[in-house]
This record gives sequence, C-alpha cells and structure tokens, in this order.
Amino acid sequence: MPLALVALAVTAFAIGTTEFAAMGLLPQVADGLDVSIPQAGWLISAYALGVVIGAPLLTALAAGRPRKAVLVALAGFFAAGNLLCALAPDFWTLAAARLITGLPHGAFFGAGAVAAAELVSPDKRARAVAVMFSGLTLANVVGVPAATLLGQHLGWRATMLVVVAIGAAGALAIARLVPALPSPAQAGLRHELGAFRSGQLWLALATVVFGCGGFFACYSYITPLLTEVSGYGTGSVTLVLALFGVGMTIGNLLGGYAADRALRPTVCAAFLLLAAVLALFAVTARAPWSAAVTVVLVGLFGFAIVPAVQTLVMREAHGAPTLASATVQGAFNLANAQGAYFGGLALDAGLGWTSPPLVGSGLAASGAAIAVAAWALDRRRPSAAAGAAGPTPSLVVAGGEPGAGVRVPGPAPAPEDRIGAETAGTAEAAGAAGTAGAATHR
Repeated sequence: MPLALVALAVTAFAIGTTEFAAMGLLPQVADGLDVSIPQAGWLISAYALGVVIGAPLLTALAAGRPRKAVLVALAGFFAAGNLLCALAPDFWTLAAARLITGLPHGAFFGAGAVAAAELVSPDKRARAVAVMFSGLTLANVVGVPAATLLGQHLGWRATMLVVVAIGAAGALAIARLVPALPSPAQAGLRHELGAFRSGQLWLALATVVFGCGGFFACYSYITPLLTEVSGYGTGSVTLVLALFGVGMTIGNLLGGYAADRALRPTVCAAFLLLAAVLALFAVTARAPWSAAVTVVLVGLFGFAIVPAVQTLVMREAHGAPTLASATVQGAFNLANAQGAYFGGLALDAGLGWTSPPLVGSGLAASGAAIAVAAWALDRRRPSAAAGAAGPTPSLVVAGGEPGAGVRVPGPAPAPEDRIGAETAGTAEAAGAAGTAGAATHR
C-alpha cells in the first residue's frame, strides 16, 4: 500500500480524536466555561451539524479542483478550526468553532476515500479505503483515551492544541506524500449531482442510515449497560471501550479485504452478523467476560461495514463519486441520531438496559434486508454488463520527486470493483504524463 494512504490516515486520526474526545472532556469544558454538563453537550451536536452542512457544501465548492489540493485545504481547515476551539474565550464562541471544525469532516472523508481508491489497483480499492479509515478507528483505541487523560491533567485547551498539531502534520504529510491527483475531465457540481439519479445509490445510502443505526443504538448506551448489567466499575469501562476500538480496527481492515473480493456479499453478511451479535449481546451482557468478548465482536462487524459501503457508494455513483462519497458521512450521522433515538425510546418504555442492543439488532436486520434487495435488483439490471465496459481506468502511482505522480493504465475492473467513468476521465487527462517516464507500483 502507498505511503500516501498513511498521510490520509493521520488526518483521519486527528478528525476522529476531535469528534469523540469531546464526550470525555465535557466535565472539564463545563467547569472551565461555567456551564452545565448538559449545555456543554451541545458542543457535540454543533460538530455533528457542521458535518451535515459541510459535507455537501464544501464538496460542491471543491468540484472541479485538483483532489490533492482539496485534501490539503480541508486538512488545514480542520486544524484551523481546532485552533479556534483552543482559543475560544466563552462557550458560544467555542460552539461556533466546533461547528466550523465539523464542516470539513465529511468532505475530507469523501474526497479521501476517492483518492485512496485511485492510488491503488482496482482489486485493492476497498482495502485502500480501509487503511484511510483505520486512522478513525485507531483514534478510538489510542487518540480518545490519550486526549481525555491529557485534558484531565492539563485542561481541555491543551488537548485541542495537540489535535491542531496532528491535523497540521496530516496536511503536511498529504502535501508531501500524496501524488498529484488532477480533477476529472467531467468535474463539476452538475456532474456530481447527476450521480443521485441512481436508485442503487439511494439504496446504498439507505443501508447506512437504517443498518448502521443498529450499531449506534448499542454504542450510545454501552457505558450504562456495562456498569448496570455487566457489573463493570467506572474505571474498567474505559478498558472495555478500548477493546471496542480494537474490534473496530480489526473489522475495518477485514471488511476492506473481504469487500475487494466480493463487495455486495460482504455488505449483506456484515449487517446480518451485526444483527446476530447485537441480539446475542442482550444475553451475554450479564457476565463481565462474555460482555467483553461481545463488545469486540460488535465493534468488528459494525466497522467491517464501513469500507464496504463506502466503496459500494463510490461504485454506484457512476463516474461522479466525490459528492456521493461525502454524503455517506451525513448518512452515518443520521444513523447515529436515529439509533440513539430508538434506543432511548426503548429505555423510556422501561424495557431495561439490554433493550438498546435488541433495537439495534432490528435496525441492522433492516439494513441487511435493504442490502439483499439492492443486490437482487443489481443482478437483474440489463445494463450491468454494459456498464462494466468502457475506458480502462488508471492507477495513480508515486514516482520521481515526493508529491509527484504519474498515471499508468490499470486492468479493466469487474462490475463489482469499478468506481466509474470519473477514474477513466482522469486517466485521459493524465495520459500524456503517463509516457513521460517509468513508474513502479507500490
């Protein structure tokens, strides 16, 4: 795998740390700014709102611009937003800064996923996307606990400044290691919006909104479940949540590998296995050891879905994957909101702390049903075979000076692997450069 993917993962690590560490720093923020903890919780909502607004807005503004330049700008935007957070003099300024910081989140992961797929051969695209998202999963294993510990000892502003440094390092790494990625030949907002005429794209997004809601229904209430049902102490919950992050990291990498071999079967199987494990959790949560094992499995199957659905959405975007890829991040936020909502309804109904995993199991099963239906419809499409034909895609490989790159023809992808004509269009734009010198695949 190219080192350029590590550069993308570094920024993903910083973004993941910023997004999730805020939950552990709420008491410090509340004390420092003289607000209540529930009011400090609005900072989490402000960031999520920024993600939903920024994903389509910034992606639309960046349409037609070279992808590498867009990625560097988004990483820099993110670092600047965290600097505003660290310097915020009062709560409302901090809330506004959190919203600003969330704006580049979806656009970065959208453009980054497409760039990662362009950096490798067609048979490794999902794995490349998984490497980039490994920064997000590792943030839950290392970044969030470290940020929480730092905030408890040196204050929440110190945590923000460290994230600024990581984000800036990510921007520099992208500028140094990611090869030139010219804008596609047909780039433009109208071209990107045209992808949403695809019914299969909407079905893929629906699997995220409904199916991944199952994951979040469980995750939103996992701390009280572990303390009230499994019998863990408050301090031990942190270790169990670290195991959760380990499961997420493993699942992300395994999901990428499996999706490269069989994309739609991986999506369907991951949702079905998640539904089964969540249902099992309602039973295994009653003993500490079995709860810990199940937590790892929930994280594993929950994040095995991520690279698979991200790759599926890019494939179904038919030549305009950037905006569609960014929209996935909005879909995940909707899944988060509805999962927490329905899990909360079960608790309000007096069904007990084991009810959110059962609710999650039902939501994951609905995602599996949508995925299976979409697969069946896809197999009956008369255009499926014809859609596979077309210009041979290109592979971006690093060569020459750091940060430079050339494109060489790659093998024609199977229908399950192709992203679409956008990659082919980029190949035509860089065709002259492909003959300027030799290149080697990393």
